[in-house]
Order: sequence, then structure tokens, then C-alpha cells
Amino acid sequence: MTAVPFTRPTVISAVAFLTKMYQAPFNHMVLRLGLENEITSDTAISVAKKAGLLGRIVVQRPADPVETLEGTLALAEAVIREAVQLMHPEPVNDLETDLARGLARDGYVVAFDERERPALRAALPEELGLSVVDNEVHELLKQFGFTEPLGHLSQGIEAHARGDWAAANAQFRTFLEGLFDAIAFHEGADRSAQPNIGEPTRVAGEYWLSLRNPQRMDARRQELHQRPVQDASYGRLASRPVG
Repeated sequence: MTAVPFTRPTVISAVAFLTKMYQAPFNHMVLRLGLENEITSDTAISVAKKAGLLGRIVVQRPADPVETLEGTLALAEAVIREAVQLMHPEPVNDLETDLARGLARDGYVVAFDERERPALRAALPEELGLSVVDNEVHELLKQFGFTEPLGHLSQGIEAHARGDWAAANAQFRTFLEGLFDAIAFHEGADRSAQPNIGEPTRVAGEYWLSLRNPQRMDARRQELHQRPVQDASYGRLASRPVG
């Protein structure tokens, strides 16, 4: 399965925009998508009907891998990139406007070169209006000395900007885990309780649980402390002869 960085409404908008294609270009696109066995090339079938079938296939199997000149993409992304190649610097109809809006909601923009050739890319923070918020988050992390989460956040943003979705997701996940850890330790969680590698998240989790339900946390700790005694008692009983 291949990651799909676009939402369902954007995918549907892309398919709707493709209905403006002529028969031959549409059939060539079907070949590029590897769907020639599912969508006929018969010119007696309208492009609108072929696009409807394409839409159902993409919605049902958006993550199917497709080999393209840009590498292996999810089927949904490949379809969107096909639609982007038909876009103009100024939208010529409502379908194109809808696609542009969907891409913007998903964090993408279509850029045009000097020959007005379109190219899809991830939107920069300032294009999304996030630069002020992003700077504020960075400043707060620096203020509290949360350097490790800050590093993961910065790496995640960089990965997202270059379109490396897997790396971005991994960094953002690690950022959130590290942030909760850092806040817990800042607020009083015992960092020395579990010094082993990989343990901070569990220690921080116990701290947050203790704030939400102190009685449950105290009972859990008591259970853990009593377990070795119970196990040892069971071992002595099991070793006794029967009868």
C-alpha cells in the first residue's frame, strides 16, 4: 500500500475535472494509470462515463501503487497529478476552481513556470498562513528548553515541505511523544524512575494517568509492587507435595 496525501473530496474534484478531456488523451491517461483492463478505450463510451468509472475505482482503491515517470505513487495521487497537468494559471471553469481549492485544503499549491506549465508542490508555511503560528511554537519550545521535541518538529516540517510524507509522519509522531514526555518531566514526573532507553514515554504516561485518576494510579503501583511477593508465594505452594 502507498500513502495517500490527498483527501477524498480533492480526489473526486480531480476526477470531475478530467471529464473535460477528449477521448484520445483520456485513453492515454488510462494506460499510464494501468487501468486499461477496467476502463474501456471504446470511443463510443463518453469521457464522462469513463471518468465516472475511474472515480469509483480510485475511491475504492486510492492506495493502489502505480508506476509513473515520477516514481511509484498511490493511484489517487497519480490521478490528481494527471488532473494538475490540465490546470491553468487562472481557472477556466468551476471544476478547476474546485480542484484548486481542494489542493489548497490538503496543503498543496500548483505552481507555473515561465511557459505556464503546471507543477504540484507542497505549500510553504507562509502560503498557508502558518508562519506566525509556527514561529510561536518554536519560540515556546525554546523557552521551556524542549530541545529534543523541537528538533523533531523542525525535521518533520522540512520533510513535509519536500513531500517526504513517511518521514514527516514519523517525525511529527516522535515530536508529539517527546513533547508529552518533556511536559510531564517539566511538571514533576520522576525522570529517574525508569532510566532505560525507551522508557520515558511510559513514565510520562503514568504521570498523566496519575493526574487524571490518582486513585487508579495508586492502585496500579500497589499491584506492581505486590506481584513479586505473590509470584514467590505461588512458587512455594506449587513446590509442596500433594496429599
